[in-house]
Amino acid sequence: MYVKTDGTETNEVEVGRVSTHTLESLTSLTEYTVAIFSLYDEGQSEPLTGSFTTKRVPAPQHLEIDEASVDSFRVSWKPTSSDTAFYRLAWIPLDGGDSEEVVISGDADSHVIEGLLPDTEYEVSLLAVFDDESESEVVAILGATVARTTAIPSTVTTTSTATSKPTTAVFRTGIRNLVIDDETTSSLRVMWDISDYSVQQFRVTYLTAEGDRAEEAVRMVMVPGRQNTLLLQPLLSDTEYKVTITPIYSDGEGVSVSAPGKTLPLSAPRNLRVSDEWYNRLRISWDAPPSPTMGYRIVYKPINIPGPALETFVGDDINTILILNLFSGTEYSVKVFASYSTGFSDALTGVAKTLYLGVTNLDSYQVRMTSLCAQWQLHRHATAYRVVIESLVDGKKREVNLGGGTPRHCFFELMPGTEYKISVHTQLQEIEGPAVSIMETTLPFPTQPPTTPSTPPPLPTIPPAKEVCKAAKADLAFLVDGSWSIGDDNFNKIIGFLYSTVGALDKIGPDGTQVAIIQFSDDPRTEFKLNAYKTKETLLEAIQQIAYKGGNTKTGKAIKHAREVLFTGEAGMRRGIPKVLVVITDGRSQDDVNKVSREMQLDGFSFFAIGVADADYSELVNIGSKPSERHVFFVDDFDAFTKIEDELITFVCETASATCPLVVKDGNNFAGFKMMELFGLVEKEFSAVEGVSMEPGTFNVYPCYRLHKDALVSQPTKYLHPEGLPSDYTITFLFRILPDTPQEPFALWEILNEEYEPLVGVILDNGGKTLTFFNYDYKGDFQTVTFEGPEIRKIFYGSFHKLHVVISKTTAKIIIDCKQVSEKTINAAGNISSDGIEVLGRMVRSRGPRDNSAPLQLQMFDIVCATSWANRDKCCELPGLRDEENCPALPHACSCSEANKGPLGPPGPPGGPGVRGAKGHRGDPGPKGPDGPRGEIGVPGPQGPPGPQGPSGLSIQGLPGPPGEKGEKGDLGFPGLQGVPGASGSPGRDGAQGQRGLPGKDGPTGPQGPPGPMGIPGAPGVPGVTGSQGPQGDVGAPGPPGAKGERGERGDLQSQAMVRAVARQVCEQLIQGHMARYNSILNQIPSQSVSTRTIAGPPGEPGRPGSPGPQGEQGSPGMQGFPGSPGQPGRPGERGLPGEKGEKGNPGVGTQGPRGPPGSTGLPGESRTGSPGPPGSPGPRGPAGHTGPPGSQGPSGPPGYCDPSSCAGYGMGGPIPYNGYQARR
Repeated sequence: MYVKTDGTETNEVEVGRVSTHTLESLTSLTEYTVAIFSLYDEGQSEPLTGSFTTKRVPAPQHLEIDEASVDSFRVSWKPTSSDTAFYRLAWIPLDGGDSEEVVISGDADSHVIEGLLPDTEYEVSLLAVFDDESESEVVAILGATVARTTAIPSTVTTTSTATSKPTTAVFRTGIRNLVIDDETTSSLRVMWDISDYSVQQFRVTYLTAEGDRAEEAVRMVMVPGRQNTLLLQPLLSDTEYKVTITPIYSDGEGVSVSAPGKTLPLSAPRNLRVSDEWYNRLRISWDAPPSPTMGYRIVYKPINIPGPALETFVGDDINTILILNLFSGTEYSVKVFASYSTGFSDALTGVAKTLYLGVTNLDSYQVRMTSLCAQWQLHRHATAYRVVIESLVDGKKREVNLGGGTPRHCFFELMPGTEYKISVHTQLQEIEGPAVSIMETTLPFPTQPPTTPSTPPPLPTIPPAKEVCKAAKADLAFLVDGSWSIGDDNFNKIIGFLYSTVGALDKIGPDGTQVAIIQFSDDPRTEFKLNAYKTKETLLEAIQQIAYKGGNTKTGKAIKHAREVLFTGEAGMRRGIPKVLVVITDGRSQDDVNKVSREMQLDGFSFFAIGVADADYSELVNIGSKPSERHVFFVDDFDAFTKIEDELITFVCETASATCPLVVKDGNNFAGFKMMELFGLVEKEFSAVEGVSMEPGTFNVYPCYRLHKDALVSQPTKYLHPEGLPSDYTITFLFRILPDTPQEPFALWEILNEEYEPLVGVILDNGGKTLTFFNYDYKGDFQTVTFEGPEIRKIFYGSFHKLHVVISKTTAKIIIDCKQVSEKTINAAGNISSDGIEVLGRMVRSRGPRDNSAPLQLQMFDIVCATSWANRDKCCELPGLRDEENCPALPHACSCSEANKGPLGPPGPPGGPGVRGAKGHRGDPGPKGPDGPRGEIGVPGPQGPPGPQGPSGLSIQGLPGPPGEKGEKGDLGFPGLQGVPGASGSPGRDGAQGQRGLPGKDGPTGPQGPPGPMGIPGAPGVPGVTGSQGPQGDVGAPGPPGAKGERGERGDLQSQAMVRAVARQVCEQLIQGHMARYNSILNQIPSQSVSTRTIAGPPGEPGRPGSPGPQGEQGSPGMQGFPGSPGQPGRPGERGLPGEKGEKGNPGVGTQGPRGPPGSTGLPGESRTGSPGPPGSPGPRGPAGHTGPPGSQGPSGPPGYCDPSSCAGYGMGGPIPYNGYQARR
């Protein structure tokens, strides 16, 4: 498709499978815009666009007149093109008369015009018409016939009709090839060739083509006889002028030559664009017009609200401007004028709109006689809110400023029966958005009902659902304290609170919220599970039937019970649904609650903690999720539940209504989906997923999962995204393309509908080295954006890479290894169907339920419901980008067997007495303690409730072992004494962390071994000395690789500092060697000896240490870090059984026992010899010889350590195949 840029003509042509096509029948000197579409069976592609301007149609040149007679002269010219169809030659007398015209063949270059009047000046014009019917510009010249009585000498001989004597006429042109170009809006440049250098001056006259000589004075300029160019200015824009040049001789004038020219119109700017919209500003850009300007005038005015039109000016080199101080959420009419010396162009107009800085879903609730509350949906960028309430009766106003995270506010001391206007202004720093307002009327004074006979209380009714809970869909569990300190009356109040809270929910059952209740004391009791009830009526009836239990307070045990019994598939737990626990207690737990609640929060559970009376607030904070302001509540007594009921219901229902559940990652809460867990790609579940194996990831301590060919790992969408995807989100992958990954496009992840048609996903084209994101937009149109380039290509080269795909309502960004590489515009997405499945690695060419999938390694896959997540990521999982100062410590990778545990440490000192609790209800004796004599103050039982756990016993600090059985934990005791660290090992163990290299002095080199072919070495061992230097010979072809050595036994555990040093050295040597080899291949020169300490192959399996050299000197002490190889931690000291709970009364009296003596020092860690020194420099290569017998196997080195992403592909004894690209020698 091609169109004139001014929009006056559009043409379309369809061509075959070609890559070039000639457009014909175009207009000269005209700008065209061309769009090329690729046509497929499914539709047409996005267009490839461009623009061009056609050239000027060449006019005939060197137009001349000669051989003049009294009634004729000859016109000649020089053709400029071979495809001229014909010429149109016209002439007219200058003193008036009819114009005549003749058509001449295109191969002619002269013509004799006859039948002219004698002694008459004519204007002759010539026009070329080409084969494609295009026309050149008109060229013109002035010429005159000879007078009949002329008797002066002439340069042209003619025959007079009045006399038989020969007569001559003087015909002096002096000018040829008059050209007018370089048109602007106010000037024309005139140029000509001088054919007669006896001309003294040129007279240049010009006037508008439609002007009348009598009415408009002809403007005239005289120029010297050697000047052949002149700039005419100032002229009118978009006006045609006739320019005439007359040569002036010393004895008179020569023949004048005329030509038309036209100034450019005052062109307006083009292609108005709006970007960078914000709440009080936006940016507009435009394309400059073809003619030069003096600047631009920008006028903008709000459309739908009153306001003045504002304007500003910018220079001619500016084509964009940021307009400030605008109203938020307001449409503006924008006009851009180009400024010229003669005035302004027509306006380039458009509409721009700022972002809306205002809350949504403003509503009132809890409307009383003297108070009412307002709530709203938070604005994502708000830093504060200004809330104003105005009485519509007396006009009194009150206002309050709230933080940006506050979604509600209540006003008190209002007048009953009064209508109020509540307005919320959203503030972003110094910007304040428009008011969002609602009207609400407080309740009137109640009227006294007439006295009626007493009637029995009505049966309880089903509470209506609250508006905030209409969209709630969660698995909700209540953990209710049923210990003796509660009492029957207060327990009934808890039941009433549960009844009201659950009654606020809307839909109960698998399609809405499922509710379970556990009552806990010494042991938890499941009152009913999540899938027990499917209607609100039956659920509320079951709540009223719960019986009081009684006992001690074991909150931690109850939380564990909820995780193990309630939140299982058998109990009704659903995948992809928010999991919420509400814990209600009135006292301090007698066991540990911190560990289990923290673990469950890391697994995505949301905790609400409600404390009553003597509850420990710090314990509630440890139980509840963050922020505590939303998740922790405290009331003075059980009658005060009504004060927190509405707020608790609101927060619980908001958590249960979220499209994105709250999950915890790396210690941070965020809304999103931990996709690895949802697909079962975690250590506890991956073995049940067909076609998946676990392997080391970017570091050995991080696992990754290999998806084998046609594994087709999938899950139903309703389990992962039952509510669909949010409008803005970030998809994060940490993955590696494998050598056997096909060279075809495959979806790294995609969502399919029930007909297996793709809805949304990320496609990698391993052959084309491109990345594509696709989805359906809000109009239901399928849209794709494809990214390519050097930064995109590197994810296909066989290393681990971290990929963020950031999707918003307007753009798709690609961030690779924490660096943004591309951004493209997309439409806002529509929602997805939850009836299909989500798949990993599916091949694009797959069809139907039995698809194929590509092999790859996947270490991380998350979807975060925010677009700023990638900006906070530091890529700590990638060795090349890891910053030890700013990244969290790596998790421990080592695990120790039972066989090498150290001896038990001595028992720790006894813990101190428990905190004195509040006086409990006087009740029955404790379940096991003997009855004491009754009195005003009961005699304490043998032992009160267990006190806080004492400090850990002494142990020999070593590598962490598997956790042992943990006893019940009380308050944190005093820290145990520091375990005795292992003694310093032999030289070369953990010295000060200095430059890379193995600590300790170099041991002496071993005896020289006979030279043999290079084998596949293990990690660097003790190298032999360099063979004796032979005479320098020609470079021989490398011998075949030697046989692979047998696998050595695993070496002893080294310190992580040493292992990392060895790993870095080995990997750098391998990379340097291979890079040198590849450079020689790329440069197409024979491979030369590499002077670096290269190793022919990758590290082999770890073997036994080489023969030790003499003991090195003692290294300087290292920083406190990873200890040496000491024994395993001792078991904690035996803990006494908790005392039996005595009769409720004052707690037992006791004093803290003295601290026990410290444990005996553990055995020091076993020392080892120092690591070998670096290999010696290689001697020069000897002359090529026959392949000798394989050399004897060298001693194995210490255990290797290598980042798999850096050393991927090593181990084959040859060049690395990067994704199918095999380097050749």
